[in-house]
Amino acid sequence: MTKKKMLSAITSSGTMTLGNYLGAVKRMVNFQEEYEMHVFIANLHAITVPQDKEVLRKNIKEIAALYFACGMDPNKSVIFLQSDVLEHAQLGWILNTQSTIGELSRMTQYKDKSQKAEESGKGYIPAGLFTYPTLMAADILLYDAEFVPVGIDQKQHVELTRDLAMRMNNRYGEMFVIPECLVTENKLKIMDLQDPTKKMSKSSDNPKAIIKMLDSPADIRSKITAAVTDSENLIKHDPIKKPGVTNLIDIYTTLKNIPLEQALLRWEGKNYKDLKDDVIEALLEVMEPIQARYKELYNSAEVEQWLDQGAAKARKIASKKLNKVQNLMGLNYKRK
Repeated sequence: MTKKKMLSAITSSGTMTLGNYLGAVKRMVNFQEEYEMHVFIANLHAITVPQDKEVLRKNIKEIAALYFACGMDPNKSVIFLQSDVLEHAQLGWILNTQSTIGELSRMTQYKDKSQKAEESGKGYIPAGLFTYPTLMAADILLYDAEFVPVGIDQKQHVELTRDLAMRMNNRYGEMFVIPECLVTENKLKIMDLQDPTKKMSKSSDNPKAIIKMLDSPADIRSKITAAVTDSENLIKHDPIKKPGVTNLIDIYTTLKNIPLEQALLRWEGKNYKDLKDDVIEALLEVMEPIQARYKELYNSAEVEQWLDQGAAKARKIASKKLNKVQNLMGLNYKRK
């Protein structure tokens, strides 16, 4: 039976965090068996805010090696660098002309990031922050993706993608598959270790707030030991009243792939030190093999070969789709 198509990505604006791994990459590795996966490193999205070129290069190389170290398989998925497939940018521009200022200005991430840009005193808001949802829509629509795994904060972008696809299908003829959001069933978010009311983010200014996938065992122990909890010393899953404790429980259960009830039984009569010790052990159990594989891959020729292989496959699909779009819109001088 033909597998349904899925697309996912990670932006190369910083190192991969535990939140990225548990919320996206771990799921992608599992999805490879069920779906026809297209997975890319979103380096064009990274430049919506200023990037140091050497840091960006390092981040791209690091995330690529981590993708494969975490279990992404170039023989099961099409894995590539976004900028290696020029059709993303071209379809992004076309979709830009089909969207409205009203639609783009309602994007929550634009509101949040533009506010942060203003508050930073830089004095300008890059236009890319405003228009990048149309590039995201192009990323999805080029590959006839039927499903897009996203967190709650990205659902709005997939909804815009659906609106643009239906609009263009109605206006010019059938060209796009209408994608669906695949939101995590339990809506799990990995939260900031120092402020568990906020999502863990690689853009955090506090190094103690995030676990990076390449953190040393000593750093992992230190960060989890210092993670914010509360004064009750009662291990209970309550996102509202006990966000810090709940975050540690969620990290543990997701790493161990066990139900919440099983984990809570383990901690009956125990304290926060026991909880943190278990989380540290679970993190090291998962991350040490990934880090070992990462070190093997980082300077190997394999990663570059796999990305080239993925880009060639992606270009073949994307070129065909872009050509269909341009034909239906009348952009091509000669039909191809």
